[in-house]
Amino acid sequence: MRYRRAKVPGGTYFFTVALADRSQCLLTEHITALRQAMRTVRANHPFEILAMVVLPEHLHCIWQLPQGDLNYPTRWALIKPAFSRQIAAGESVSLSRHLKRERGIWQRRYWEHCIRDEQDLQRHIDYIHYNPVKHGYVQRPIDWPFSSIHRYIRQDLLTADWTVQA
Repeated sequence: MRYRRAKVPGGTYFFTVALADRSQCLLTEHITALRQAMRTVRANHPFEILAMVVLPEHLHCIWQLPQGDLNYPTRWALIKPAFSRQIAAGESVSLSRHLKRERGIWQRRYWEHCIRDEQDLQRHIDYIHYNPVKHGYVQRPIDWPFSSIHRYIRQDLLTADWTVQA
């Protein structure tokens, strides 16, 4: 049996987006550029970021789209080049990317998952916040600077000693 992913206008979506060269650290080295790219796109194509973690070579986030809106592909199609334009060129570029005038920074594809219910949402938020520990960057989720866990702690949604068994 095949699982069909439901796409829901105004839905909540979990994304994993990665660099083409997973040995790079561009996302954390250029976190200001990534934040600016997201702010710029959100100004014209609103969405709410419910949770997010940025690791050196990939990121995970959960977006809530506006009512009736399903157009997350356009948002990613704008965020990726907005970030890339702020980074000095130097990456290797395949012929197909060169012919399409694309940089070689991002993987073309990304993973998306439509959040089904509150339990699914909580599992994905926990996954996001625990991800830096899972990848061995820190011992505790709070120690990773590029995570929405800090907002959750400020808002008393989590405690500073929060952890989850992944």
